[in-house]
Amino acid sequence: MSRSETFSGAAPDPQTDRWIGRKEDRSGSLTVELAGMLGAAVTHPASGLPDLSPGAEMPFLWHWAAFPEFVPMTGLGPDGHPALGGFLPALGFQRRMWAGGQLIFSGRLHIGERLFRRSTIRAVTRKEGAAGPMAFVTVDHVVEGEQGGLIEETQDIVYLDIPDTFRPPKRTPVPDDLQFDETVPMNEAQLFRYSAATFNAHRIHYDLTYTRDVEKYPALVVHGPMQATMLLDAAIRHTGRTPARFRYRGVHPMFHDQDLRLIGRPEPESQAIDLGTATPEDYFGLRARMEWET
Repeated sequence: MSRSETFSGAAPDPQTDRWIGRKEDRSGSLTVELAGMLGAAVTHPASGLPDLSPGAEMPFLWHWAAFPEFVPMTGLGPDGHPALGGFLPALGFQRRMWAGGQLIFSGRLHIGERLFRRSTIRAVTRKEGAAGPMAFVTVDHVVEGEQGGLIEETQDIVYLDIPDTFRPPKRTPVPDDLQFDETVPMNEAQLFRYSAATFNAHRIHYDLTYTRDVEKYPALVVHGPMQATMLLDAAIRHTGRTPARFRYRGVHPMFHDQDLRLIGRPEPESQAIDLGTATPEDYFGLRARMEWET
């Protein structure tokens, strides 16, 4: 896309309340082949590769790749996302992305089993932020596996306009007293692999010219879901615990030209650990928290 191209998209919908309660039912599966693709995208020397054989327990958050949207090319917007106005509302903004979310886990999902997901739009909220007007769409998901595993998930999607120039949010420094601090080399190939495994055509993750010229980011943007997946895996490895709850939110974009740090600091006298992704310059990209049962 050149500088002269514009985002037309669907017209803004002034009646946002009519979207609240909208539901969508999907079936899916994380096949052995898809799990292999995802594993190649999110594992790194410190993590190792989990068992991805048929029937093995699915690593946490890998269900995000199990429900790809098979939208034809004519159904994509100029940013590579599926055009708005179907399940998700069109609110008149040019940019949308995952802002954060939370999950409650019960039992385990498995590689190759049939999965079912019901999604419900819970809220559509307009706000005025430091970067100007924005909107948040809150979506509840219930994901069930044939063998009884269950995930109750809330996802917050933020809608924004594209600025004239990149104006980064305020940096939040990381603490000093960390339990673990792993470095994952980041590059274009890793971002492309994750986009491919999740069937995500959002161009900010692989098209550098578009990312710089149109969306005004200085480099390719590291996927928030990929950061969360790597981070939760690191927390599980370092605590030896199985998560009961996990929540996360993006506080600063992370870019492909800097290595990604996975950091964690336990909460004293609690069954929880505070987590984050960070840059080599010691500021957060994603902040998160994992809790487990006693």
